[in-house]
Amino acid sequence: MADWDLLLSDANIATMAANAPGYGEISDAALAVRDGRIAWVGNREELPDGDATRTLSLEGRWLTPALIDCHTHLVFGGDRSAEFEQRLEGASYEDIAKAGGGIMSTVRATRTMSADELFATALPRVQALAAEGVATIEIKSGYGLDVDNEIKMLEVARRLGDASAIDIRATLLAAHTVPAEYKGKADDYVDLVCEELLPAVAARELADAVDAYCESIAFTAPQIARVFRKAAELGLPVKLHADQLSDGGGAELAASFDALSADHLEYTSAAGVMAMAQSGAVAVLLPGAFLTLGETQRPPIDELRGQGVPLAVASDCNPGTSPMCSLRNAMMLASRLFRLTPLECLAGTTREAARALGLADDRGTLEIGKRADIAAWDVDHPRELAYWIGTPQLAELLLAD
Repeated sequence: MADWDLLLSDANIATMAANAPGYGEISDAALAVRDGRIAWVGNREELPDGDATRTLSLEGRWLTPALIDCHTHLVFGGDRSAEFEQRLEGASYEDIAKAGGGIMSTVRATRTMSADELFATALPRVQALAAEGVATIEIKSGYGLDVDNEIKMLEVARRLGDASAIDIRATLLAAHTVPAEYKGKADDYVDLVCEELLPAVAARELADAVDAYCESIAFTAPQIARVFRKAAELGLPVKLHADQLSDGGGAELAASFDALSADHLEYTSAAGVMAMAQSGAVAVLLPGAFLTLGETQRPPIDELRGQGVPLAVASDCNPGTSPMCSLRNAMMLASRLFRLTPLECLAGTTREAARALGLADDRGTLEIGKRADIAAWDVDHPRELAYWIGTPQLAELLLAD
């Protein structure tokens, strides 16, 4: 006889399992949880006998894996709405960055704020994502750009996880742009990142991964390679902002270091797609930045599909290029702007997003042994989650203890 902590019944389930057709749909289903893990899932008629400490009827609602936002920058200071206005008046993102705006504007504001102030401004963003069914959020640093402030940002990210039921994955993005005090001395800044910051972060276990920005306004491939080699030496996986504004060989660079993911990818070449396919890297699509920057060149979606590269979707929540604290809106935009199907959008914010964080064995599908992070939806079918715009449809977010 089986014993469970929680039994969910009278539900329809989209398991999103990779080996199941479509959404992995199970009608008139039940799901049992033990010790924060899925212990059984299937048709209710096949449910084995057993007792449950708590039983919850879903009254025909749909269950999916809880959503995963695998790329955000939601800890930051300041406001960049004036830059948005400038771009609408004709200034380019590169023009603004070279004039001291862009990322550096946020760096200046973030450096002046205390950890408590950053925490207080970031917590509502975490709560907004959770209200849409998100249970796992990746948060990047990258607005400190010195040892103390990068560590401050990562500590705030950890605090956000401790203060909420949401699982926070922290990523060190110190190689985001060259700070003002290192202007013309990018290699010296990379020395600081590799010799001081990375070892300090690894020693304190403040980051789960390391990211970098490969672009003409940020860092070159050889500079990022130095950061990635140090990350590998310290046992930290890597990911990369790649080919967003130009083809800088970012996808190939990410693949050469067995990166978890390469993100953005608007200008990725056929060689880059092939390299990602061979390495197993996930393509993280960020339609919020594509929309905000008024881009016209889409990521090579058909080529990525054709080569079997997993497609994830994320909000890229940040103050400059994706002021969107909504993973549901990212799904909607991915379907409209990038022509992803509703199935691809849901897989991209569950199963493939988990893969992009190195968590595919732990969450992202409703299968036995997986973490019991479950979203219950008031929808007639999961395809509606990428269809409706700005419509609250979450009935309940059930999180593993």
